[in-house]
Amino acid sequence: MTKFKINWRDESIDIAKQQKLVDTGLLLLRIGIASLMLFGHGFDKLVGFSEKAVHFPDPLGVGSVASLGLTVFAEFFCSVAILFGFFTRYATVPLIITMLVAIFIIHGDDPWSKKEFATLYLLPYLTLLFSGSGRYSVDFKLFKK
Repeated sequence: MTKFKINWRDESIDIAKQQKLVDTGLLLLRIGIASLMLFGHGFDKLVGFSEKAVHFPDPLGVGSVASLGLTVFAEFFCSVAILFGFFTRYATVPLIITMLVAIFIIHGDDPWSKKEFATLYLLPYLTLLFSGSGRYSVDFKLFKK
């Protein structure tokens, strides 16, 4: 009987294969987080813009319409960019700011359970900011070195 063994430091996997696995992981992360934000938050705000604009929170003091516009830009348009890996690092910045506003201003006085959701979105955006979009992206096709 053969024993099943997981070897996390498998030297038999060459550097190119490891990079493909990392790039596949980044692709899955991009598609997953962009889809969740796009279809779970951004799309509804975009199609219901006129109804939501009147009562949308104004945490930065720029007006409800401008706050909603900035949120839609981040949650919808930046999510589309991340989905395709187009200017990924730049696209994460508005989403990171949006999540920080949600955590520290919108839910600033709320318990952790209310802040946790925005934090769970924040972490993949920070990861993509530092790592980039990977090989399977428009960024790679346009700017490969």
